[in-house]
Amino acid sequence: MEYLPTGMNDFVAMYLGSPVPIYIMVAIAAYFLGCFNGAVIVSKYILRNDIRNHGSGNAGLTNFYRVFGGGLTFVVILCDVLKAVLAVLIGSGLFGLCLENAVLGKYWAGLFCLLGHMFPCMFGFKGGKGILSGGTIAIMIDWRVALVVWGGFLVLAALTRWVSLGSCWAGASFPFATWFVYHDTVLLALSILIGGLILWKHRANMGRMLKGEESKLSFHKKKEGV
Repeated sequence: MEYLPTGMNDFVAMYLGSPVPIYIMVAIAAYFLGCFNGAVIVSKYILRNDIRNHGSGNAGLTNFYRVFGGGLTFVVILCDVLKAVLAVLIGSGLFGLCLENAVLGKYWAGLFCLLGHMFPCMFGFKGGKGILSGGTIAIMIDWRVALVVWGGFLVLAALTRWVSLGSCWAGASFPFATWFVYHDTVLLALSILIGGLILWKHRANMGRMLKGEESKLSFHKKKEGV
């Protein structure tokens, strides 16, 4: 850590020398960033019409678009992307500085950001399914991981118009892409947790897809029930 300013080496050694505080600080910061759910914030506090009371009840981008249309969808996207970017930057920065393992920090922060998005404590632990934030995390981790995750997602969603099918691909392929790029068992374990969370949140969608009852993406706003 010779590159740190005078006095900073002593601070890091004294207060951040143990890895445990780093893991805890990143986990807390990433989780609370994840709690800022764009769909809930925009619908509840701007539109005064909570998205979780409409459509599938999911506080995610797809349901928001289906219910409210395009107008404020960009705000939802911006919110969910920025929080993931900030979480991963915090994780990679602290882990890189103090533990010399920025990549591990990205995965660790990504996991807790998704937990915050899916189970936000400030919104009754009822959040979204993590696809937009998860996709952003994949981009922040490595372009090769993102290529596998996003490539399959876009192809499947475009061909079938089932966003959930592309989402399941993203969750399932994330651990394989991680292993292919890094060959690291710890990163693989974290990627399995991340991918597993996404698949678990889409378990109802899987059942509907098997029955052919899953809703398909439409670029027309649904007016009923709003």
